[in-house]
Amino acid sequence: MFEHIKDRFPFPKEKWRKLLSSFERMEVPARTLLLKENEISYNAFYLEKGIVRAWFNNDGKDMTFQFFMENTMFSSLESFKKGLPSMVSFETIEPCILYKIKKPDVETFLEEVYENPELRNRFMDALFERIFDYMKHFFSFIKDTPQQRYINLAKQRPEIIRRVPQHYIASYLGITSVHLSRIKAKILKEKLS
Repeated sequence: MFEHIKDRFPFPKEKWRKLLSSFERMEVPARTLLLKENEISYNAFYLEKGIVRAWFNNDGKDMTFQFFMENTMFSSLESFKKGLPSMVSFETIEPCILYKIKKPDVETFLEEVYENPELRNRFMDALFERIFDYMKHFFSFIKDTPQQRYINLAKQRPEIIRRVPQHYIASYLGITSVHLSRIKAKILKEKLS
């Protein structure tokens, strides 16, 4: 548990023990709301097992924005950092094992990260990776067809195709479930030709 974070942020063992003791373990069923859109986020989460989706309401429709899978930390960054209402909701797709940490504990950890130039650079790299994922997803809506977005998702993150229900994938791709079914049938037909 937390190994990939420990690898990225090599703190002394006693500091890791203190940070890890700040996490609260949670086992929750599928379809559990961890944070509702427009609420303020006071927690960050580490996902040990399962899948969580970030989504927002667009005129009564759920629009899936991102998927989080095992060994990932997530929070509503703008809400968590600035105390603003969250722009997204977080909901479990599968039964999940999560670890929740409160904002003051994260702030203590980040103070130590910021004091160390190497750790600060590693933290900024991790933050930019997430921002880059958002940018790629955004630009794919401008330049790619829905079929190309599905093909890219299948190549880059096949575990999502295997584990996430089709209606969430369709929402993530910006299409209806019916349209997604047509795309999948067309791809299958092209492979068989």
